[in-house]
Amino acid sequence: MATVSGDVAALRPLLDSVGLGLGVAGVREPCPRPAGPAEAAAAASMPERRRLEFLAGRRAARRALRAVGLDCGEIPRSGRLPVFPPGRAASISHSAGVAVAVARRPGRDLPLGCDLELRPLPHEAARLVLRADEETLLADWSVTELFSAKEAAWKALAAAEGGLRELRASPAGDGLRVCLRTDPAHAVRVRVVPVGAGVFSHVTGRDGVRG
Repeated sequence: MATVSGDVAALRPLLDSVGLGLGVAGVREPCPRPAGPAEAAAAASMPERRRLEFLAGRRAARRALRAVGLDCGEIPRSGRLPVFPPGRAASISHSAGVAVAVARRPGRDLPLGCDLELRPLPHEAARLVLRADEETLLADWSVTELFSAKEAAWKALAAAEGGLRELRASPAGDGLRVCLRTDPAHAVRVRVVPVGAGVFSHVTGRDGVRG
């Protein structure tokens, strides 16, 4: 687990180059306590595994915010979504006991979205991620990479309904452009990088060109 966390932490310079701070936390860190009563109330209703993931995600988010010079106390939730104080925002993901978060620097108008997938997905899962007009992507991208890219884009685009098949991915340089099928102009660019046996995806900016 320490090696995986180190592999993720090694991405800091890459994220810093696009104005993002990175936070990493593990579910096995000692004394994983909530940061306040709202986090404690949310965690108390969860089974142990989910509780540890939840708390690790909050720690990762606070670390990401500190990386861009922002303090943050507890992070409550509304439904399943984290609620941040004004002027602060982060995107959280976790996989296989590791939580990761990205936060933008103050003054930057960058859409936030990240996803960590440390367990590769089988090829058969493609039907859950792609539509027929995207199947050619499988010649260059794995199902795990495409799933992760769409998950990161889903968060950044604040898509409210449907699943990943409601997003359309297409090649864009060394990354992917992902848009809403109902509004192709509402799009972001995503970079996917290897992390151990898995991948980490993060949104690098908006892409308003229609696809």
